[in-house]
Amino acid sequence: MSTNMQKDILVLNLEEQMEKSAERQFEKKLADCTNEETYYVLLEVTSELLKVSEPISGEKKVYYISMEFLIGKLLSNNLINLHVYDKVNEILQKNGKKLADIEECEPEPSLGNGGLGRLAACFLDSIATLGLPGEGIGLNYHFGLFHQVFKENLQNAEKDPWIKEQSWLEKTNVKYEVNFGKKKVVSRLYNMIISGYDSGVNKLRLFDVESVDESLVKAGITFDKKKIEKNLTLFLYPDDSDEAGNLLRIYQEYFLVSNAAQLILQEQKERGYDLRKLNEHAVIQINDTHPTMIIPELIRILVEDKAFSMDDAIDVVSKTCAYTNHTILAEALETWPLKYLEKVVPQLVPYIKELDKRIRAKVKNDKVQIIDKEKKVHMAFIDIHYGFSVNGVAAIHTDILKDSELHDFYELYPEKFNNKTNGVTFRRWLLSCNHPLANLISETIGDGFKKDADRLEDLLNHVDDEEFLNKVEAIKIGKKKELCEYISKHEGVELNPDSIFDIQVKRLHEYKRQQMNALYIIHKYLEIKGGKKPTRPLTFLFGAKAAPAYVIAKDIIHLLLCLQEIVNNDPDVNKYMKVVMVENYNVSYAERLIPACDVSEQISLASKEASGTSNMKFMLNGAVTLGTDDGANVEIHQLVGDDNIYIFGISADEVIEHYKKADYVSKDYYKKSPVIKEAVDFIIGKQCMKVGHKENLERLYKELIGKDWFMTLIDLESYIEAKDRIFADYENRDKWKKMMVTNIAKAGFFSSDRTIREYNRDIWKLK
Repeated sequence: MSTNMQKDILVLNLEEQMEKSAERQFEKKLADCTNEETYYVLLEVTSELLKVSEPISGEKKVYYISMEFLIGKLLSNNLINLHVYDKVNEILQKNGKKLADIEECEPEPSLGNGGLGRLAACFLDSIATLGLPGEGIGLNYHFGLFHQVFKENLQNAEKDPWIKEQSWLEKTNVKYEVNFGKKKVVSRLYNMIISGYDSGVNKLRLFDVESVDESLVKAGITFDKKKIEKNLTLFLYPDDSDEAGNLLRIYQEYFLVSNAAQLILQEQKERGYDLRKLNEHAVIQINDTHPTMIIPELIRILVEDKAFSMDDAIDVVSKTCAYTNHTILAEALETWPLKYLEKVVPQLVPYIKELDKRIRAKVKNDKVQIIDKEKKVHMAFIDIHYGFSVNGVAAIHTDILKDSELHDFYELYPEKFNNKTNGVTFRRWLLSCNHPLANLISETIGDGFKKDADRLEDLLNHVDDEEFLNKVEAIKIGKKKELCEYISKHEGVELNPDSIFDIQVKRLHEYKRQQMNALYIIHKYLEIKGGKKPTRPLTFLFGAKAAPAYVIAKDIIHLLLCLQEIVNNDPDVNKYMKVVMVENYNVSYAERLIPACDVSEQISLASKEASGTSNMKFMLNGAVTLGTDDGANVEIHQLVGDDNIYIFGISADEVIEHYKKADYVSKDYYKKSPVIKEAVDFIIGKQCMKVGHKENLERLYKELIGKDWFMTLIDLESYIEAKDRIFADYENRDKWKKMMVTNIAKAGFFSSDRTIREYNRDIWKLK
């Protein structure tokens, strides 16, 4: 019997299968199961459906290698992709249950952190949806980044044990040996099935170390970083503020690429392919610099184990590997001291030196050498020299790479550089998290947009339809009420659903400028205390984790939590304004926040955000962007036009010029602007000091007026003006509703399906 026939039979008998699963697992009728038990029923039944779904195959496969895959909860996404969501919902309702309640019981896989990992997850969904043969390769982190807990207005990190006995993970018999000089560990492969929408399935391949020891983690997230055999897959991005942490990062990265190389070459052998034509059957997409060592590792294996000459190995690997650059920040372009690599992967060092030597023989420019004068190895430079494609992730980002940050490389290899503007999967960020809006769109323009996001443009035909506009507004209000209930339950803060929901959720980093948003809140708080009340109440929502070693980022969280306490407990102000920093922001929280958003905060310093993807998700759900002309905001701006977005701040060119001249002095802006001075001084004023910690607040204050590397103060007054304007325009409800619909209609370009089509057309050329 074909897999499709097996699947059809299972779908036909879905209710019977669910009842059998409930009886088998819990000796109960489905109606008598708890929500948690029902989740495990659905996990088993859905897993069976995935197993009998058609695997996607072809003569050439993409291996998408990434340090993180922020895949989110999988139940609803799989039910939607398998076309059984509505049927399951009906069966549950018949048994007195709600699918939303069942979803709450699902642990979220803690395999990623921010946009990098979320993008990788969207890409896997789209690769499968488009029927392309492709797999993700990553690590099976037991505790992820960390579970965020707030105590005394400070971020505290605890482990996040998400792996249960029953999960979406499938344990395999595949094991590999990974050598680190004199150390050796054994890996184990786990698979997760990735479903495509109305398509077949691919896999996410996750490697674990067999000797991992969860008991190594003591208080919080502290553990012995030197016990490599036991700690390799405990945490994503372990604290690298000391040498042991740096070495552990390299151990993790090599563990990833060694396993990936062995898996890829084994699959080539099993399919009978000639490794000298590796590039005809495999393409390896290197997601940021973390997996860079896949290049020298493949070369090493081909030379040492497969009898390739050095020239032949370098040639075929260079035709197989492609690199995605995700950052303009110098500190995020990884460099490792050569001596660290000599400690961790001594077998790789001769090959890295050989790759460096060959470039030196061809090019005399010091700026492009793999090993610099300080004996540091530039990982991105390996990718660029020895890969066949280098892509940025938004038009402005790619232009900046070509014109400034990687200009010397662009002059060497203009044919390698290309842009692939990021995208998000509409199945999760509309169909799954906003059913009412998805259903309304289907009723209005049909279901075509689910596979072809460009069809959303048809909504522009309804931009003057008052009945349709009112329905969109009603859905937004409903989502705001749902979020209010959730925030009340989980954060203990009562919010007003009639207020304007202004939301900034993303990784906490100074370049994303959550600190600027905080200064606006201070400014608005002082205005209200002075008697100037807003026309409508305002709600400021934040979600973000700061890397454990990123001190200033943790200080910004501290300030936001202090402001939450001050504002929400002030009876003169809390009728007009509330602040909430949600705890342990993740994909599941995003799925609640994004549909409820009115104003989408995308306020990074121009030229510093490679793309951003939350901007796309908010837009898709009818939020209006307040942002700088940075990253994908530029393309959003071009698509929706000046009347449907709020842009402020200095341009990317001006920022780059300031850095070049080193002429930005934040203290000058602080001194000459009473508005800026008042807001910044509040950080070390009596009210903040009363609820906060002197050390954290003073350090942040000094950072802002003494350094402010990401130019918060230069844009603050422009930001205040734009934000006040967007809040005022919100009161013109007819205009605002049209802006909402225009943003939804123009969001189609930002489908990850479009992005993946472009990757395949220009880079992968899968067969």
